[in-house]
Amino acid sequence: KNTMFSVLVFKCLVMGDDGANDPHVDDGDENTERGNWASKKEYILSTIGYAVGLGNIWRFPYLAYKNGGGAFLIPYFVMLVVAGIPLFFLESAFGQFCSQGPINIWRSVPILQGVGVAMVMVTVIVSIYYNVIIAYSLYYMFASFQSPLPWSSCLSQADNNCSNTPIVYCNVSGDLVANWTQENSTCPSSNIITVPVQSPSEQYWDHVALQRSSGLDETGPVVWHLALCLLLSSIIIAAALIRGIKSSGKVVYFTATFPYVVILILLIRGVTLEGARDGIEFYIGSQSNLTKLTEAQVWKDAATQTFYSLSIGWGGVMTLASYNNFHNNVFKDSFVVTLTNAGTSVLAGFAIFSILGHMAHIYKMPVVEVVKEGFGLAFIAYPDALSKLPISPLWSILFFFMLLTVGLDSQFAGIEVITTCLLDAYPKIFKSKRALLTITTSSILYLLGLPCVTRAGIYWVTLIDQFAASWVLLCLALLEIIGVCYIYGGNRFIKDIEMMIGNRSFTFWLWWRACWFFISPCIIVILIWSLMTFTPPSYGGVPFPVWGLTLGWCMTVFMLLWVPVTAVYKIMRSEGSLWQRLKSLCSPAEEWHPYLDIHRGERYSPERCRLRMSQRTKPEVNVNVISSSWL
Repeated sequence: KNTMFSVLVFKCLVMGDDGANDPHVDDGDENTERGNWASKKEYILSTIGYAVGLGNIWRFPYLAYKNGGGAFLIPYFVMLVVAGIPLFFLESAFGQFCSQGPINIWRSVPILQGVGVAMVMVTVIVSIYYNVIIAYSLYYMFASFQSPLPWSSCLSQADNNCSNTPIVYCNVSGDLVANWTQENSTCPSSNIITVPVQSPSEQYWDHVALQRSSGLDETGPVVWHLALCLLLSSIIIAAALIRGIKSSGKVVYFTATFPYVVILILLIRGVTLEGARDGIEFYIGSQSNLTKLTEAQVWKDAATQTFYSLSIGWGGVMTLASYNNFHNNVFKDSFVVTLTNAGTSVLAGFAIFSILGHMAHIYKMPVVEVVKEGFGLAFIAYPDALSKLPISPLWSILFFFMLLTVGLDSQFAGIEVITTCLLDAYPKIFKSKRALLTITTSSILYLLGLPCVTRAGIYWVTLIDQFAASWVLLCLALLEIIGVCYIYGGNRFIKDIEMMIGNRSFTFWLWWRACWFFISPCIIVILIWSLMTFTPPSYGGVPFPVWGLTLGWCMTVFMLLWVPVTAVYKIMRSEGSLWQRLKSLCSPAEEWHPYLDIHRGERYSPERCRLRMSQRTKPEVNVNVISSSWL
């Protein structure tokens, strides 16, 4: 009896260590060490929530307006088909096959493991300012619980540069007659002079919400209401991720679906307003300009929007897919997520521009003068439009709560990338301390975000956005394709996918081979070339100082530097001649295989892996590494 008792105690201790009592692992999980999604729905909703971000709400409508309205949908969907869906499918299948994060996943091509490190660095830096944008949304949501809305009229201490209506003059024989167009419609359009003034919403954004300084050189104190909102944002994210995907998977049932409810409500309300038709036609209608399709800038904007909205090259797609069951149909999931993301962008554009058209009708000005990009659209133009609606606090609360939930979904995946990489790298240290790891990560990101909630914070946010999420992502995506298709081997990768989803015909893979080997790499190279026409960023007409731009370039170099540094480090640690080291590092490591033994089959059996490793140590070279990708 004593012996049996000892065995039972030992088994309990071992099972506890292996994760049977781990709150991040359920009894029904296929992978009892890392855990899996509780259901397919949670994975789909989490991935949709990650892909559908703030850029879908404010960036896509503006790009469509700028690039020919409805004509922009042609290059956008072309880029989605030839680059967006193929690369999203590639990243999802890559992560699901080995059940590892973006660093350990490069055991397939060890010399490129720095690409995974760079992805994590991008996620860390972007998560800093993304958390700040969530804080902006929180602040505006709380401010919306006032009637009337605080940005519906100029501040009491407002100067002459603020007006509820545009100040218009008519030049009559050299004399300026004020408000001519409002009192007399006989003024020729060539004589109308519009004086630029701040709207009440713009004044509120600059002087109350941001308390914006004159530039990056003038940091100023911390804006405490934003710092408190940033703290609340960090607490919400940490609470949602306290049990990893087991808790975040439950939260996304609300955060991933609620934005669609709000978009539909705003769309229905918007199309019933006077002037909504002008806004919709301006967005995608009779004013569509098909001649724009001949301009390279339009295709570049379509490609960049596709890459950024699908979060390709960030590491999050791989991380979320790594918690899938091995035989999950990742091919089908990729279509569901990418098409949902594209449809959300188009739908959000209708909701945004219908209400902006109403505001243009009220102000008696063209829609083009109302539309602003980025932060201006989300925190100036649209709030201004909402303040003109009946029951304006209700619509404002709904809108900013939607921005909050959309931002939280993307931030969930960003934090999950960081924690997953640490867990995969040091499972013995962090496995039993995942909650503490999540809280520590959120706390560090909060502290790093404090400079972004000073009076110069908006300049820091703009700087990070311009330098961290542009060339870096394109370079990482290009290296990802080269590593998977040309070094690891595109056909070998296809065989790995077939181990998960079953065999497919040669015709089925023909399109994916064409995209992965030729079309997608060419598009990325063109994007890098087109972005070389760099124009220094600015915010609100305020240029960045030289030291600020230098810091931005240093940020870009810091993220990409991990690729060559890691490659050199691995070459130095390897054995043999330089060619043998390169050959070894361009071949899969011994640890590269499906996570569970039952899924490895004959291709990744221990005997096959030992044979492969022994062949790598031979001095002769029988097969060219690059050519092997075609065999």
